[in-house]
Parts: sequence; structure tokens; C-alpha cells
Amino acid sequence: MFSHVMIGTNDLDKAKAFYDSLLSTLEVRPARVDGHRIFYITKTGVFSVSKPINGEPATAANGGTIGFAANSPEQVDRWHAAGVAAGGTPIENPPGIREGAGNKLYLAYLRDLDGNKICAMHRMAS
Repeated sequence: MFSHVMIGTNDLDKAKAFYDSLLSTLEVRPARVDGHRIFYITKTGVFSVSKPINGEPATAANGGTIGFAANSPEQVDRWHAAGVAAGGTPIENPPGIREGAGNKLYLAYLRDLDGNKICAMHRMAS
């Protein structure tokens, strides 16, 4: 359904270091830099971080969450640990299983350096 997701940052170099570390745990290569943007390109989509084109400060989406797919609970845990080590802020419950509506998910949530809410999720067998 989606071709890409792009979020804003106020410091592209710090954002690149943060997301390079974080996404490497999901087997994503370091970002390609394109002027005021960075791109993580995979077979399943593109994640990008950009300085706002209008020159205004980047702000986090109120109510928004960006979710990254993980292959295992261990990969979610590595994602979370890498994010915290790179300066991300743990939020909500610690990484773990959440169940509801017939789904069993292993989730972890962080806020990135610009306050964006991000998540790693592994869908578990019910």
C-alpha cells in the first residue's frame, strides 16, 4: 500500500547516526544521503528522514507511529537496545508480548531524537 514513509529532523547527521544504528538491527543498510534527506531503501519500501523543505523546525506527529517489521522477538530487543544506546527514549511498556483481537505481537516503542514515535514489531504465531 505504501511506497515510502518520510519524517522530519532538525539534525540530519544525528538522525543518520541514530537510524543507521537502529535499522542495522533489522538488516537494513546505512542510509544514502541526498542533500537534505537520507533514504533507507529495501525490497519492501523506503524510509526517509528529511530536513523540512520550508525551513521551519521539524516536529513529531501527534498520534503518529512509524512501525518497522522485525523477524523475531530477539531482533525487536536488539532494535530497542540499539535505539536507546543511540539516544532514543524508551516509551510505553518495555519490549514484550501484546495480545488482542486474536493477534499476538512482540513490540517495542521509542521516541527518536526529534520526538517521532517509532516501533519494532514481530507478528507471533497465535
